[in-house]
Amino acid sequence: MITIRPGGLDHPAVIELLALHLAELRADTPLDNAHALDLDGLRRPGINFFAGWDGEELLGVAALRALSVDHGEVKSMRTVVAHRGKGVARALLSHLIATASARGYRRLSLETGTAPRFAAANALYEATGFVDCDAFGGYPPSPHNRFMTLSL
Repeated sequence: MITIRPGGLDHPAVIELLALHLAELRADTPLDNAHALDLDGLRRPGINFFAGWDGEELLGVAALRALSVDHGEVKSMRTVVAHRGKGVARALLSHLIATASARGYRRLSLETGTAPRFAAANALYEATGFVDCDAFGGYPPSPHNRFMTLSL
């Protein structure tokens, strides 16, 4: 059973998962095109961080970044390896979509990678209704990045 709670950036398991997240993403994507946020970046105003838990066991994380009064961005989606394929990412993404809708956002966008490591994430985003779009939010277009959006 997944319980999604706000916060958790000081929890050791969250810190460890985010360190793995950054290391793996930066291994597959040139640094100029790697846009994952570190802990300090996730603490900035306008970003809400969520962690999914089963009791005290971390299952995954995700964040929602405000781009404008009606546009949000999915950031830092990551599932703990042992819990992949169990619906954790889908639950976190659903939570972000519901939060964005409740805030009155009309659009939710994301930037992801194009390397094979991103295939499962891309499949989830497509299945949820995200469609390809132009680069947004100051990101430069590149063959290493995929930009997607969902109308809410």
